Amino acid sequence: MNKEQQELLDEAYEKYRNAFIEGHIHEELDKCLSQEEFIEEIKTDDEFSENWGLKIEERELSLEERKIHMSKYSNDRIYPDWDEKFLNEKDIPTKLITITYNDKTIEGYE
Repeated sequence: MNKEQQELLDEAYEKYRNAFIEGHIHEELDKCLSQEEFIEEIKTDDEFSENWGLKIEERELSLEERKIHMSKYSNDRIYPDWDEKFLNEKDIPTKLITITYNDKTIEGYE
C-alpha cells in the first residue's frame, strides 16, 4: 500500500473512531474496532463500507498486466519468455488495490 492510500485509510479510521467515541460511554470503548479490523470490515461488509464512505477493492493482476509493469523497466519492451516465476523474481506486483474515500480514488500495487 502506498503512502497516499495509507493516509486515506488513516483519515477514514479517525472519522470512525471519533464517531464511535462520541456515541459510546467510556466502558464500551474496548468494542471499537482496531484499524486492522476496521479495514477488514470495509473489505467484507458493503453496508459498513457505505456507512463510512470508504471502499477498498483488491484484484489479482493478470500475467499480461504484470508484463506491462515489467516493460517499464525494459525500455517499454515485452519479451515473450517472461513468465510468473521471472516476474516474481523481479518483484513485479501481483495485486491492484483501489481505495475510494470521499470521492477520491487512489490505485496502488502490491
